[in-house]
Amino acid sequence: MKKIQIKGTIVGNSEKMIYDWFGMEATAPADIELGLADANGLDVDVVINSGGGDVYAGSEMYTLLKGYKGTVRVQIVGIAASAASVIAMAGNTVAMSPTGQLMIHNVWTVVAGDDKALEKEAKVLKGHNESIANAYMLKTGKSKEELLDLMAKETYFNAREALEAGMIDEIMFDEENKIAASIITGMIP
Repeated sequence: MKKIQIKGTIVGNSEKMIYDWFGMEATAPADIELGLADANGLDVDVVINSGGGDVYAGSEMYTLLKGYKGTVRVQIVGIAASAASVIAMAGNTVAMSPTGQLMIHNVWTVVAGDDKALEKEAKVLKGHNESIANAYMLKTGKSKEELLDLMAKETYFNAREALEAGMIDEIMFDEENKIAASIITGMIP
């Protein structure tokens, strides 16, 4: 089984060399393409520990993984936040460490200009939010409105909460289902 690491900031292909130059962790769509080409249809494990980054790069990485002909198993070992949480939704199965976190939020940017430019950018951001909500909707089965509300609140999920929300399929190392059972009983073992 091929392992693909998604670590550090999610960046576009043209920015990746800057991160590499400074020895900073980053992942770009080209890294995913290379990993999937090496796997050549075999199943892949995608290991995520990323606070997110570029929305377009994240969308491309999600699409590459979602369209892959082999099985994609995602493992959130630290955090999958922002764009990284979108990428995580591409897995056929998504597992999270019991110490992991998943965070979803509205897209944000820095913009300058007059009132017209700011109004235009607000519409662009709303469109991005809806696009991202589509990935969460396909994974969880929740309504777009419910997901947009969670995004607007900048919602963090621990492993139990992510499982309950349908963001993940299993909690790593929980062979006896103690953490998963706490969803039903409302108590952490």
